Amino acid sequence: MSVLVVGSVALDTVETPKERREELLGGSATHFSVAASKFGEVQLVGVVGEDFPESGIELFQQNDIDITGLQKVAGKTFRWSGRYMDDMNQRETLSTDLNVFESFSPKIPDAYSSAKYLFLANIHPALQLDVLSQVENPKLVATDTMELWIDTAREDLQEVIEQSDMLVINDQEVQMLTGAPSLFTGSKALLDMGPEFVVAKKGEHGAMVIGEDLVFMVPGYPLADVVDPTGAGDSFAGGVMGYLAQVDDISQENLRKAVVYGSVLASYNVEDFSVEKLRHLSSGDIDERYTQFREITSF
Repeated sequence: MSVLVVGSVALDTVETPKERREELLGGSATHFSVAASKFGEVQLVGVVGEDFPESGIELFQQNDIDITGLQKVAGKTFRWSGRYMDDMNQRETLSTDLNVFESFSPKIPDAYSSAKYLFLANIHPALQLDVLSQVENPKLVATDTMELWIDTAREDLQEVIEQSDMLVINDQEVQMLTGAPSLFTGSKALLDMGPEFVVAKKGEHGAMVIGEDLVFMVPGYPLADVVDPTGAGDSFAGGVMGYLAQVDDISQENLRKAVVYGSVLASYNVEDFSVEKLRHLSSGDIDERYTQFREITSF
């Protein structure tokens, strides 16, 4: 079963305490797609400019990512640059040039409109609502967001959340949306807004999934060296949705496994710049780290 993702495709410049890299393949849809493609076919909807490198197109094609929905228009591709501090959990955005992404209007190809697994990556909630109107009866709609939309487009965002089955959100965003004093109580409050499940990301500290009668937590995978955290959350979401689409069964047991697989993909993502580590991952690599997760969490 394929996964449909709508989000950004970008070129990133990333500076860490050790190294600086320019014009890296990035964007929410990119990291999500490459991670999800480890479990099955992905259908990507996004926009790039005339300057988008052919190497990016080849990477998508080599990873079984259908880019029929990737628009190429006149202008420059969305660019983002950021600097990570010594504490890699902290970063500073240096520049954001939306370019062609500023006027992005998602057009879902007819072949995608019957998608059963839909991920609304971090784009304006009004665009997320537009996508929902173009997809027929999906089995699972998962939504991501960011602090900007909570501040500036809360009404549209609440409507998107109401129509979503799963909300993927970080701990700071939970607090902003609910004002709750803890991640657990905030996630429970978000369930009252409509979704059946809330998946709360806690960065290097792991993730938690909450449903009406479900609470499951997984730690972050212990890494000696984090190279580039960019896109870790999107890779996590790609692992979650990719696995659920592969098994085509949204049981509690599979949700627990999906969150672990998401954590596996996120942990690999941060071990190199861009999606370089993910693109070369084998199923054996994924299964090995999944087994390691079981070992470090069993008692």
